[in-house]
Amino acid sequence: MHTQSFRRRLLAALVAFALAPASSLTDSREQAGTGVARHDHDRARHALQQGEVQPIAEILRRVADAVPGEVIEVELERETWLGKRLWVYEIKLIAPDGRLLEVLVDATTAEILTVGED
Repeated sequence: MHTQSFRRRLLAALVAFALAPASSLTDSREQAGTGVARHDHDRARHALQQGEVQPIAEILRRVADAVPGEVIEVELERETWLGKRLWVYEIKLIAPDGRLLEVLVDATTAEILTVGED
C-alpha cells in the first residue's frame, strides 16, 4: 500500500512538473535580459550530476514518510535559507484533511526545513 501511494505521489509530481508553464522553467538570468536561458530540468540535471542535490524520488520518499498527502507540485530552486544559499525543493501537497501544504526540503541533505499551509 505504501509503495502504491508513493508511486501515485511521484506520478502526480512528474505530471505537475510537465504541465508547468514554460515561463516558470527559465532561469532568472533570461528574465533579467542577459539572453542566457537555462531551463529548470537542465539546472536540476546538472545539480544532480554534480552531487549538489539528491534524486527527487529520494526526496519524495522522505516527505511521504513525514507529511501525509497527495503531491501536486514540485519545484527546485536556489534560495537563501538562514543566510546560506541552498538548493531547495518546494513541494506542494494536499493533506488528508484537504489543506494545501508547502514543504520545503534541503535538496542536498533531504532535511525537511519547514511545513506550512500555502
